[in-house]
Amino acid sequence: MTVPAARRVWAVVPAAGRGERFASSGAAQTAEGAAARAAPAKQYELLHGVTVLEWSVGRLLAESRIAGVVVAVARDDRAWEAVRERLASRKDAGARLHAAQGGASRQASVLNALGYLESLAAPDDWVLVHDAARPCLTAAELHALFAALDAGAHGAVLAAPVVDTVKRARDGVVAETVDRTGLWRALTPQVFALGALRAALEAAAAAGITATDESQAMERAGVAAVLVPGSVFNLKLTRRADLSTAARILHPETSTMRIGQGFDAHAFGAGDHVVIGGVHLPHSHGVVAHSDGDVLIHALCDALLGALGEGDIGEHFPDTDPAHRGADSRLFLRALAQRVRDAGYAVVNADLTVLAQAPRIAAHRATMAANLAADLGIAPARINVKATTTEHLGFIGRGEGLAAQAAVLLEAQARSKT
Repeated sequence: MTVPAARRVWAVVPAAGRGERFASSGAAQTAEGAAARAAPAKQYELLHGVTVLEWSVGRLLAESRIAGVVVAVARDDRAWEAVRERLASRKDAGARLHAAQGGASRQASVLNALGYLESLAAPDDWVLVHDAARPCLTAAELHALFAALDAGAHGAVLAAPVVDTVKRARDGVVAETVDRTGLWRALTPQVFALGALRAALEAAAAAGITATDESQAMERAGVAAVLVPGSVFNLKLTRRADLSTAARILHPETSTMRIGQGFDAHAFGAGDHVVIGGVHLPHSHGVVAHSDGDVLIHALCDALLGALGEGDIGEHFPDTDPAHRGADSRLFLRALAQRVRDAGYAVVNADLTVLAQAPRIAAHRATMAANLAADLGIAPARINVKATTTEHLGFIGRGEGLAAQAAVLLEAQARSKT
């Protein structure tokens, strides 16, 4: 049976949630954790300069068969208007973009959007419900759903078969292996008739059931939806790390990792201490340097600049500038840490080596790592500090000076909209 052409297709995007799992994921008691908790709702995070919501809704607006898209947003949502203007300005949008007030749950938001649609659509028109945080939907997936409807389905759910071994846990340990035969992961969009979907969601709400997706409510109503194979790349952003994955899916040609290495050396001179990794260590000599001569931080700064492709520490903090005379090198590191963030990157890890016959740093490695981590705004576990001698070879072995080398890995971040 072929669905009559008059049976139109609409789309609903519930976008009133805050995404608590997303906001809290990886949010340790660090500067990076605080930034994650203060970030906007996940649908307003940026992917390649565009909000997640614009990717998700834009996919729907680009499909000419969809008569209109209703986005359900929270009453106090201050970010929506700017996004709406950008979406509405697209040549494929026209007057097809609408907004409804969201609810306290996904189910409530979808119901509100369906109520809005009743003035535009017929009860037997199809309604396609898509997650606001699924930016990687493809045209091929939409066309597969349409094909299922055209073939006579009473509803269609985009899904992916479970291919991994599935374990059931009890009290944090494996209790049993679950037979994965016939198991699918439900994706979105999911498509059902407007009137039937609204009735099913209202019945679920009346029974005190919060449906996690539309097909759950339709199952209770006795509607058997067709499973339409979808792409494993149709990712729902659940944790903050998913942003980087989505960025690679959307633009696989874009490099998201950058490596830098740095090296620095200083000769010993007059003085009674040296500074390494922000720690003042008593020593028979000081170092000859314009700033405090922190060889470890200078190497790390050069590694960061190398990863960014922005020269070296001498270009940014020249020893000809009187302002840097005797300066605390941790100030340089903090400035470059901000430069890394401004460029859209985060430090994944840093590996550093001090080369010196003396002084010994073994007892101070943890403090040095903590100092560097605090300045970079990352967890101390991401910093490794070690030391070696040169077995009395060269200027280091003769006790004429010391050196340090550093390697860092940066990862591009999907930057928050401000």
